[in-house]
Amino acid sequence: MFSTGQLIFAICFAMVFISSLIYTYRKDINIHKQHYRGTLWVLLAFIGFIGLIAAIKFIFK
Repeated sequence: MFSTGQLIFAICFAMVFISSLIYTYRKDINIHKQHYRGTLWVLLAFIGFIGLIAAIKFIFK
């Protein structure tokens, strides 16, 4: 399906991309704490809403 060279490139690309994301996030962590307070609650509410929709779907199926 994929050649050896393509797999090596994909693995190297993923490692560099993920490490750059981690580096950038660590560099900006103070800004994130200041400007994005309370986003965890928004995420939990969104997950809860999706769970509620799934529960309603299975109940009325």
